[in-house]
Amino acid sequence: MKVDDQLLTKLEKLSFLKISDDKRDEIKNQLSDIMNFVDNLSELNTDGIDDKFAMNDNSTFTREDSAFCDAKIGNDILNNAPKSRDHFFIVPKIIE
Repeated sequence: MKVDDQLLTKLEKLSFLKISDDKRDEIKNQLSDIMNFVDNLSELNTDGIDDKFAMNDNSTFTREDSAFCDAKIGNDILNNAPKSRDHFFIVPKIIE
């Protein structure tokens, strides 16, 4: 995939970044290289490969998914807030 000026301008806008004029060509080339690499990955045949495939025999550690609530953590967070009341943050009104 070739990254052109139009695409780079769109990416700048979406990312809220400003790329200087002297770096634009370098960035376009780097992004094109990255996209070409990703395109190569999409050509790999992954039929018959288990979705849990890993490069080593050790499985990923998993923990039991259980609900846990420690009131002390919430209180510690609220103690650092500028304003709080009844276990809630007090913030300025933003909708008129």
